[in-house]
Amino acid sequence: MNDLRLAVLIDADNVPYSHIKEMLEEISKNGTPTIKRIYADWTKPTVSGWKNVLLENAITPIQQYSYTTGKNSSDSALIIDAMDILYSEKVDGFCIVSSDSDFTRLATRLRETGMKVIGIGEKKTPIPFITACDKFIYLEILRAKTQPQPTEEEKQVKVKPKASPLNKVDHTLIKLLTESVGDLADESGWTFLGELGSFILKKKADFDPRNYGFTKLLPLIKNTGKFDIDERESGNKNIRHIYVKVK
Repeated sequence: MNDLRLAVLIDADNVPYSHIKEMLEEISKNGTPTIKRIYADWTKPTVSGWKNVLLENAITPIQQYSYTTGKNSSDSALIIDAMDILYSEKVDGFCIVSSDSDFTRLATRLRETGMKVIGIGEKKTPIPFITACDKFIYLEILRAKTQPQPTEEEKQVKVKPKASPLNKVDHTLIKLLTESVGDLADESGWTFLGELGSFILKKKADFDPRNYGFTKLLPLIKNTGKFDIDERESGNKNIRHIYVKVK
């Protein structure tokens, strides 16, 4: 997956500029950003914060003047560029950074051509855009990762609470995990953990253990108390294959 060449297209009007480095680090986990462009009417003071981080992160600003009041002018420029990049055949996938549902059709169209589409946006992003992507990552979990650590003096006074998870481990999540394990299980009921995460993403594009306060899928599964865990030898002493089964 990390060999994917990605076009990163950012809608500056609909995502904040803070934590841009964490955002790009997250994108790099999914592929190599070969094209990085950001769209806005740069004459507006509302996007001035972005200007300070563009050069240091090698992001190319694209000017799009606002011809109509109240309408996001960046949409059309981003969509046109995406289609041009698609037909240039220079990338394997797209990362659309926006919380705007106007890109739902674009994401769908790109996937129809076999492109991998990753979305990044805030929790307020409408469901249609989320489900149109192969994978959707919430900005809030990237912010939580960069919360400042307490000083020694602060630690002595009180323990700094962890950032609140976006979602709770509830019946809906357990049902999703249970059904997914059942769908992939072999005749003995065991499912290989390495396949489970990708399979769940096909059902729910915004699934991410970090949304529930866990860094990985295995700790999340263990926390539910609904599954048996089996660690098996792989032939390599440094690698174990993990299988899960519904209790």
